[in-house]
Amino acid sequence: MEGTKESDLVTAVLMYAIRCLAEGDRPALRNMNFGPKEIEALREMSLADLYRIESLRAHCLEITLNRKVYWPMVEHLCKQRESEETLQTLIAADAPQEMMQVLFGLNPRDYTRLRRTLSVNPSVGRPPEPDEESSNQLWQVWSSYVDNEAGLLMPEQYLKIYKETDIPMRAIWILTQRWAQYGDVNGQHAQNTAG
Repeated sequence: MEGTKESDLVTAVLMYAIRCLAEGDRPALRNMNFGPKEIEALREMSLADLYRIESLRAHCLEITLNRKVYWPMVEHLCKQRESEETLQTLIAADAPQEMMQVLFGLNPRDYTRLRRTLSVNPSVGRPPEPDEESSNQLWQVWSSYVDNEAGLLMPEQYLKIYKETDIPMRAIWILTQRWAQYGDVNGQHAQNTAG
């Protein structure tokens, strides 16, 4: 017998309630309006009873949406989705593993897996240093974004720099980290190849 959407909902909620009962989560059961009699009936429910629910065409539930919880949850999911898209875009732009570790906490194994998934060719060796004109352009753009002594930007800002300068992401990371290390965050860009 094919279940209905109503029976699917009831089964899911009852399975959740049974889990709450097994874990001793009485407040969750009370929040769902389970009283002592309903809890006792829940305790006696068998797996076969859950399968029998499939024949139901109605349900015993009153479902309401808690907007105070729903909208923050949706916003959080949107931020996570945007962060994942940014992460994938950076990897597709050949961002180095160190950069992804610092910005996202991405370990080497996950970094390699994502590169394979996104069909990014393995990079060999250090990227060539940009010429002086490109390096000066990069410094101008990077320093306009930097507002802290660490010289670290948000991932989206690195993508903007990449698009504005057309310099390889690996070179952007190496140079900006070098400038931040040597304290060239808010100073003059006299020695763009120091170190």
